[in-house]
Amino acid sequence: MKRLALGLMMATALVALGNGARGQAQSQAASREWPTYGHDEGGMRFSPLTQITPANVARLSPAWVYHMKPAGAAVEQGFNPAGRGGPPARFAESEATPLVIGGILYITTPYHRVVALDPISGKEVWVYNLSGNSQPATRGVEYWPGSSGYPPRIIFGTSDGKLIALDAKTGIPAAGFGENGILNTNTAEILNGFPNANDGYSSPPVIYKNIVITGGRTQEAPTLGSAGDVRGWDVITGKLIWTFHSVPRPGERFHDTWGGDSWKGRSGTNVWGFMTVDSKRGIVYLPFGAPASDRFGGDRAGANLFDSSLVAVDASTGKYLWHFQDVHHDIWDYDLEAPPALIDVKHDGKAIPAVAVINKTTLLFLLDRVTGKPIYGVEERAVPKSDTPLEQAWPTQPFPLKPQPLGRMSMSLADVATVTPELEAYCRKFIADNNLRMDGPFVPVTYNRLRVQFPGTIGGANWGGTSFDPTLGYLFVNTNDLGQVQGFQNRPASPAAAGGPPGRFADPNVPYTDMPNGGRFKDPVSNMMCNQPPWGSLTAVNVNTGDIAWTVPLGVTDSLPDDKKNTGRPSLGGSIATAGDLVFIGATDDARFRAFDAKTGKEVWTQKMGASAISVPSSYEGKDGKQYVAVVTTGGGFSEAPLADDSLTAFAVDSGPTIVTMASPAPAGAPAPAPTRSAVPSGPIPSGGMPPGPGHDITVRICSQCHDISIVASQRHTRSQWASLIDAMTALGMAASEDEITQMQDYLSTARGPQN
Repeated sequence: MKRLALGLMMATALVALGNGARGQAQSQAASREWPTYGHDEGGMRFSPLTQITPANVARLSPAWVYHMKPAGAAVEQGFNPAGRGGPPARFAESEATPLVIGGILYITTPYHRVVALDPISGKEVWVYNLSGNSQPATRGVEYWPGSSGYPPRIIFGTSDGKLIALDAKTGIPAAGFGENGILNTNTAEILNGFPNANDGYSSPPVIYKNIVITGGRTQEAPTLGSAGDVRGWDVITGKLIWTFHSVPRPGERFHDTWGGDSWKGRSGTNVWGFMTVDSKRGIVYLPFGAPASDRFGGDRAGANLFDSSLVAVDASTGKYLWHFQDVHHDIWDYDLEAPPALIDVKHDGKAIPAVAVINKTTLLFLLDRVTGKPIYGVEERAVPKSDTPLEQAWPTQPFPLKPQPLGRMSMSLADVATVTPELEAYCRKFIADNNLRMDGPFVPVTYNRLRVQFPGTIGGANWGGTSFDPTLGYLFVNTNDLGQVQGFQNRPASPAAAGGPPGRFADPNVPYTDMPNGGRFKDPVSNMMCNQPPWGSLTAVNVNTGDIAWTVPLGVTDSLPDDKKNTGRPSLGGSIATAGDLVFIGATDDARFRAFDAKTGKEVWTQKMGASAISVPSSYEGKDGKQYVAVVTTGGGFSEAPLADDSLTAFAVDSGPTIVTMASPAPAGAPAPAPTRSAVPSGPIPSGGMPPGPGHDITVRICSQCHDISIVASQRHTRSQWASLIDAMTALGMAASEDEITQMQDYLSTARGPQN
């Protein structure tokens, strides 16, 4: 289960770090490192560092690159760590944010590992390997600072429902926590009467004092399965302290929001995203997702609390304090999964402790975080009825009076994309051929007819959520204008006849199945959307007025001419803000990492990466005094053809030569140090499955600077795609001359070109 790399076997003194909760929160907010997912436990994602500014960000370059794939590790076809549907992944993907505490960087990888790295060089300090098919949570780990007699710990969940505690200095499992540092959280209560169910983890937990608070991933279908309850555990022993039922039981408040016995065995209504903590007040904020099944609610009459709700509970006991439901009776998969950002709003001459809540609708609610009352007002507006038999959509939905929606919520023929004649022709034909219903917002899934939903099921905003600059009072949000085409038809008598996902069709509570021709509202050939751009945006909201300060397109469509390519692109992940007046974000499917001027929204720096960064970056000051910005790139998410890169890259101003390191080999006995790759390797050239031909030796030798050659051998691309990949690798420090690059392009486009 465990392995230590680089021979780090030093004894560690037991440190008494028993800071009070308030002191810990203050320390996190002021930290020049990145001690938790949101930088501070309230999730502002704001770094106080000022070294990198709009004036010098153009000099930002890679300082080091760590390739997460261990030598000899197989590409895991079909592995989907986030639990999303869709085609098999071409390689494992990561959505992790690196934490940096006490001069060590911690991150999960999609290769059954948690690793600790030197944040200045990217070299491994220790590695913890999980057994079997267990994967650490896709989005990272949490850090506990320790208490009297107990040193700091790294805490994380796994895909199979384990909660693991490691010594932060050594990576050794924490004695006394569960069984040898591992706690099985798939208890009888959470399995909900379904012994084969699983409540794994895709996001890190949060910690309040000595309590680890966990959500769970559950499922979107079928309707019955593991419960979406939130639980608090003793960080030292793993003992269960409290449970908050996401679907209220008989005798509990709001149980009557579930018609009849529809609460029994109900899955979903879970926190698969991020929680945040107000340590001063002892409150933890729980953002719940939609119930299963997430698009049909005919079997669950009522508002269905705590579906798609923000719930505030006492962090010590799990006792209910207040809630705000931002989608009633959710039948759109509009999960509330983004971290509730704890911020201060200056309004009517006073500072209000607030919580910023956003979900897939792109509606941003600013609430008093003590009472749950809206700061700028909310009104219930009538929304369309459902035409699907047995479904009773809720007649109204809440809309904030401020700010205005941050993304598209409706569609008409006047909104059809005219970016190119070919795109417009395709989209108009698709609409006509399918008699597509277009209106909105909150159009339920239609019956025997397709409709387009805006935002789509991937959301206008998603789990990436927001970042906040407390000096400016600006909240930054990346959103998508990407529709989803769906429609219901009667379920066939035989599930096999449907030709679709057996789980949904086998569910007796869902009498319908999907109509043909559903999916993303776009041209699948050009990967361009059928609605007018922007297709993705970055927006700053002035929380002190409720107005939009600025909004800009986020991302480019590379296939378009320069004067048309600034379309914005879909994104999955999020941003961070810094005291240097910058906003950093990857997220887009165009494989870029960007910096924006926080005051104006001007894009001031762009770096082409080897793959999309479907993650949230972090920024920290190293022991060398430099400010670094680190981001994970693995592709996945929206990427139609993710490139073969699975890296963590740290950038700094005037960084000098890039240090490139690789994950140590997969465990096969004794620990081994990780090789450092800083120059073109010499010696025999491995074939690695690459066929012979002109340019073979040069290609294998140069690609082996950074990758196991099997990564390259597993890919097939056109010449232009290989050229883009080579350009991205060159930007990350690959050593090759222009002549060598040409030979590589010639060889790869021939030997590893598209198959006929």
